[in-house]
Amino acid sequence: MLGILLWTGLAGVLFFLLAGHTDWQIRVFWLAQPPLDAVLVTCAWRVCKIATGAVRRFWLVLVAFGGLFLAGDSYQATLTFVGGQQSSTTGGYVQTACLIAAFGSVLVAMLVHPQPGRSGRERLAFWLDSAAVLVGGAVVAWCFAATTGQPAQAGIVGTLVAAAVSLTATFAAVKMILSGDAPMHRAAAIPMISSAAVMSAGMLLSPNSAITLPAAVYLVRILPSALVTIGPRIQEIMAGADRSAFGERRRAPYSLLPYGSIAVAFAALIAVLPEGLTVRLCGVVAGLGIICGLVAARQLVAFHDNVALIKKLDTTLAELREHEARLRHQALFDGLTALANRTHFHEQVAAELAADVRPALLIIDLDGFKAVNDSRGHAAGDALLVAVSERLRATVRSGDLVARLGGDEFAVLLRDCSVAEAQRIARHILLALAPPVPLGRAQIRVGASIGIAGADDTDDVESLLHHADLAMYAAKNGGKGTCRRYEAGMSQPAAEDRSQAGPAPHPGGEPNSAELINSVST
Repeated sequence: MLGILLWTGLAGVLFFLLAGHTDWQIRVFWLAQPPLDAVLVTCAWRVCKIATGAVRRFWLVLVAFGGLFLAGDSYQATLTFVGGQQSSTTGGYVQTACLIAAFGSVLVAMLVHPQPGRSGRERLAFWLDSAAVLVGGAVVAWCFAATTGQPAQAGIVGTLVAAAVSLTATFAAVKMILSGDAPMHRAAAIPMISSAAVMSAGMLLSPNSAITLPAAVYLVRILPSALVTIGPRIQEIMAGADRSAFGERRRAPYSLLPYGSIAVAFAALIAVLPEGLTVRLCGVVAGLGIICGLVAARQLVAFHDNVALIKKLDTTLAELREHEARLRHQALFDGLTALANRTHFHEQVAAELAADVRPALLIIDLDGFKAVNDSRGHAAGDALLVAVSERLRATVRSGDLVARLGGDEFAVLLRDCSVAEAQRIARHILLALAPPVPLGRAQIRVGASIGIAGADDTDDVESLLHHADLAMYAAKNGGKGTCRRYEAGMSQPAAEDRSQAGPAPHPGGEPNSAELINSVST
């Protein structure tokens, strides 16, 4: 790369030293071209050997591109020295044909280079952006080429060829910036893209392609060849260190290049307006209209993309809300019975106590549930738990909370409830649980022990649950004809005599009210 810069610098020095000697300046110009072309071919070939797939095919085209440059420039250099004819920086027919063939091959390679992961609408947007940029370049080229009153000027062919070079290089810029899947790294693409701007600057410095040019113009006109050569050399260096160092796969969500084309076309319009109604003015106005139409079509595509994106976003948000609700339900409710779980129950009891109300708690433990699980299987046990949960939900008041604490243990938060009211609700629960539960062909009776605890000023969640647990275990261990009442200040529920329950129920019949009451401990 240092050699490229030194060689270009040497040519620039000679342009200034030979100022006033046009023939020798032109000879130096063409003599400097073939070595740069040879370096371009060499670097492109080395990158080609490293690359694979579609990227390798693209670099093979660049090898051919450099080869055509080398052939055309070598022929023109030879003709300049031995042809015995006045020449210029504009090549002859052979060099021009090689130039057109070279850039045509690159254009085809860019057109066929794959763009994976693109929808039809994204590809349409890409080509609309590309076309807008191309038309902007065409407007600039038209301003250079179409001069009033000089339809057959000597430099018109060279100007048009240079315009074609600029257009193709501009298209390369669009391809590499917009596609997001360029066959070279951005660092290598930048100097190659910059050659188009330098080419345009060289034409602007001498738009009529005059034979006698200032030394600075010769230097500017040789710089594009150096920049085109530097790009493959940078890619070779990067690929040698990292074989995956080609184009980035991320694509910019939008491009400002079409708007830049509008700005360029407006600038060209302002430049040619003083000439009045001319061919150049008509061409610029036509180009500006085409660019505006392409940008409008691009905006329409973007509008449809935004609508689709909003719909997709709405769907995603709905899914997220649904997922959030599902996660929250899983965190707060029992997966089998859909009742509140222990965590949710504790939170609600704590909230009731913090609100300075006096709730009551019921702790309900099923009797003989293990035997059902062991004899009939876990599926039957789960069905029994679901049936119990439905009966509990249907029995309590509308504002109360039923929870499954785990296993066959349930709890009920009775909001703003006295112990006497809690006893009444507990009796209703036992009545609701009395009918047998159908499990397949069998009828299973559900026995339950219920402990009741009412809150006072000193209770917190743990102490209130502990009191209800003590009462429940007292009811479970006391047997029929016994009722336990938890009293504050005592470590165990106190026993209270009650009348005997009376005769046992007939097998398969409903239990009497005495049995139901005796299964409750307060």
